Amino acid sequence: MSTVIESNESAIPPEQKYFIEAAKRKRTEGTKQFEQIHFSENEKLRSLADDVFADHATLDKLASPVSSGDNVKFLILGAGMGGIVMAVKLLKQGITADQILLIETAGGVGGTWYWNRYPGLHCDVEAYCYLPFLEETGYMPKQKYVSSVEIRDYLEDVVKKFGLDSRILFRSQATGLEWDEGLTAWKAELRTHRGPQGKEEKVVSVHADFVTIATGLFPYPQVPKVPGLADFEGPMLHTARWNYDITGGSSDTAFPELEKLKGKRVAIVGTGATAIQVVPQLAKYAKELYIFQRTPSQVNTRGQCDTDATEWREKIAAKTGWQKDRRENFADHLAGHLQPGIDDLVDDGWTQLKAYGALIGSNSFGLITPDKAQEHIGTLVALDSEHNAKARERIHRIVQDNETAKKLTPWYPTWCKRPTFSDLYLETFNSSNVHLVDTDGKGIDSVTSKSIVANGQDYPIDILILSTGYRSPTTGGDPGSRMGINILGRNARRMADKWEEQGLSTLHGVCSNGFPNLFFQSPAQAAATANYSHVIDVLSEHIASIIAIGLQRASDNKAKVVMEPTAAAEDAWGMQIAQGAAFFSAMVVCTPSYLNLEGEALQMPPPDDYAAMMKKAKSAIWYKGLVDFSRMIEAWRSDGKLEGVEISVSA
Repeated sequence: MSTVIESNESAIPPEQKYFIEAAKRKRTEGTKQFEQIHFSENEKLRSLADDVFADHATLDKLASPVSSGDNVKFLILGAGMGGIVMAVKLLKQGITADQILLIETAGGVGGTWYWNRYPGLHCDVEAYCYLPFLEETGYMPKQKYVSSVEIRDYLEDVVKKFGLDSRILFRSQATGLEWDEGLTAWKAELRTHRGPQGKEEKVVSVHADFVTIATGLFPYPQVPKVPGLADFEGPMLHTARWNYDITGGSSDTAFPELEKLKGKRVAIVGTGATAIQVVPQLAKYAKELYIFQRTPSQVNTRGQCDTDATEWREKIAAKTGWQKDRRENFADHLAGHLQPGIDDLVDDGWTQLKAYGALIGSNSFGLITPDKAQEHIGTLVALDSEHNAKARERIHRIVQDNETAKKLTPWYPTWCKRPTFSDLYLETFNSSNVHLVDTDGKGIDSVTSKSIVANGQDYPIDILILSTGYRSPTTGGDPGSRMGINILGRNARRMADKWEEQGLSTLHGVCSNGFPNLFFQSPAQAAATANYSHVIDVLSEHIASIIAIGLQRASDNKAKVVMEPTAAAEDAWGMQIAQGAAFFSAMVVCTPSYLNLEGEALQMPPPDDYAAMMKKAKSAIWYKGLVDFSRMIEAWRSDGKLEGVEISVSA
């Protein structure tokens, strides 16, 4: 199946090594080993989630797009990429900007690209596929992998171009959604903030005919629950809220001068996708840099380059529909849908991954039934073996110290953690001021007022940086629970209660029976790929098209249109999802991570508990991949019938 690794101790097949390393990292606490800093009882930790980027004085001067008691046609929760794309898709269906209201927690647009501003940050997916509406705006990204600064600026420009800049209520969040049967509209309770540091709170209540939840995958940064973390006396920050007052520099440039780190002993906890980009920048300035690792990342070649204007004009963006074609080409190659004569348009580290379909689905393996799961896992592990071995070999070629190279070597299939890409990270460990502290899967022991304790050893530090990720996007079940609010549908039924009883219940992953005119963006019961902006585009197009078809049934603009999937339709869709769930059985060989709820998602119900097994199977995604899913839902809505959706119109 695969080659045997060489070890001073023994020769162990890689697939056996995978299980050994995964077992080291499994904890009975699962996701409870982390604390979401937004909801921490400790003020110091909770403050790490503050919006340090908001210009409160300027925001206070903006005219509010809504007043308490107003009625709006379309309410979108979130003004990150998901909310922006959703709004533009509605505009393309003939909706006017004045009918749309976006609610945004932050002091600006961009979502994850507003919050994440750490040094060195670039999108890990090709910009030509990632940035939305490039064809409509005519914008040419400066590089193949665009910086966070450019993404943020671009999204601000998109909002202005489509006339949405005055339709966003910043520093606000929904605290509740309730369907009002009498008004056939959603009542949304909003908590808004004003004043210095945004500390003045006000509750606003509005009614909306349609609501879309577009709050993204990673709104809640987390930290490990380790003794003494809040007692550290030095400066501390989370990478999701980079504080340049601590490090020096600013978020206005991709590679800022971190002059305040000079002469300092800096610690960074975590070695995931964020650390891969930020560690090389920290190493340039810190006197000593200590990198605390629980699980190493797989680090592949990046190959960053500037965009060639001639190639852009004559090859990349030369024809109508080019961006959709390029996105689908990328998704298909990543899922292993390789067809003769179809060029790899992106041709990068992502598209060289032959087995990533294990995570995102693929139509290259057929329907995998439970009795074929073990064989399927073996096929995928074998398919991944060559790339995985090369990724391990690359570490030993680059990192000069053999012991450090061994500790940086990941032992899990490529699909188990998001693979990373860098031509700088591994090289950093050849610097004399950089020190890897590998905890062999255990994580750090504790934090004192002036140090970190790991492997029983005390490491004195001056500055603590937490690169410990986010709450898993699958935590919390229904969209309301993931946001921390109650969604009350018909007869005041909580969506959380429905999904607790029935399991995940949607039609095409975007709407649920009993919750009229409510839509949401999520891969669950829909589809996925590494390029999440592609997922957003597909789901937003689907939602906007469903709404537009429904509105066409109305005789005039004042008529009320109510739409929801039937219970039978969502049950049938859930069964289709469940039938393909065994495709994703290869996740059982994975090390704990946010992708599997720190191992919780790998726990199977008793085989005789059919209801529990079905609920689990229904939580999967479409097993044939995003492009196949797109074609299916496009065909479903092409005749305008919206089979399985009930539509009523009233004056």
